Amino acid sequence: MVGESAAGAALPVTKKKRHWPPELNALIGLIGIAIIFEILGWVVRDQSFFGNVVRLKIMILQVSIIGIIAIGVTQVIITGGIDLSSGSVVGATAMIAMSFAQVGSYDKAIFLQQGWVDLPVIIPIAVGLACGLLAGFINGALIAYTKIPPFIATLGMMVSARGVAKWWTKGQPVSFPTDQFAALGEGMMPVFIFLGILLLFHLIMTYTVYGKHTYAIGSNQDAARMSGINVERHLVLVYSIAGLLAGVAAMVLAARGLTAQSGMGVMYELDAIAMTVIGGVSLAGGRGSLIGTAIGMLIFGVIISGFTFIRLDAFYQEMIKGGIIVGAVVADVYRQKRRAAES
Repeated sequence: MVGESAAGAALPVTKKKRHWPPELNALIGLIGIAIIFEILGWVVRDQSFFGNVVRLKIMILQVSIIGIIAIGVTQVIITGGIDLSSGSVVGATAMIAMSFAQVGSYDKAIFLQQGWVDLPVIIPIAVGLACGLLAGFINGALIAYTKIPPFIATLGMMVSARGVAKWWTKGQPVSFPTDQFAALGEGMMPVFIFLGILLLFHLIMTYTVYGKHTYAIGSNQDAARMSGINVERHLVLVYSIAGLLAGVAAMVLAARGLTAQSGMGVMYELDAIAMTVIGGVSLAGGRGSLIGTAIGMLIFGVIISGFTFIRLDAFYQEMIKGGIIVGAVVADVYRQKRRAAES
């Protein structure tokens, strides 16, 4: 009995430490950054940063289109991958989709001679979605079946898609869309589209087999395969969805500006990745949520709008933005090491 009690005493019960979810950390960061810019607003400009409703609307509009891309990029990163092509896919898709959305009264319409003008809005939308889906499918197929690292596969697509954007009209912009197509970018429509897509994929990632498989592949791809998940097919699906959402963002962006240019979407892929990382999505895969990405998007918007508000030069903005991204990644690495040490 004594031995048993001694043995029992030698096995103390240890309680695992409870961690705050990354989304809560991101939310606290958002509140802190907002307070900082509110204070700077009164010190530097003698006015409130958040007191101007028009400024807040512009801020949300600025990041909502990239936010659409970030929803797809988040799913890719959760699988342990990366997508560097989304910005270039935006440029190529915008050029091609806008070509099918031009009015017949414009004498330089791309398909004027073929009679493909004043088309129903569903046609340019379908073309845009198909372009984004095709780019994402190629990315996914290369990564899943040739085992090319996601960095290399999507880097190749980034270069190729930008080339397509420039080749499509020999670098000339495409303008004069129909009113129906232009409505995609009017007013707060980009924000409503972002919120609708966010809600849809939040439910999918939380309550469906697709979401569970996505997290499982990111946590341990070999274990996911052993459990019966068709990893290759699922990766193709995830990258295809990311490409599809890049296509949606491209059409909203072109409709908002009433024109498409081959240089559209430059650096959007890095901004989308930054939103996900700032929002607590782990670059190692298997962790993160779309709610965190949405918070990261708001942080990104506040930073950009705040810098403009206090009239900070653009090159300083880029330097600080880069430092914030690196800081978010360092925090993620530290968080992973701490979890591994305590597990």
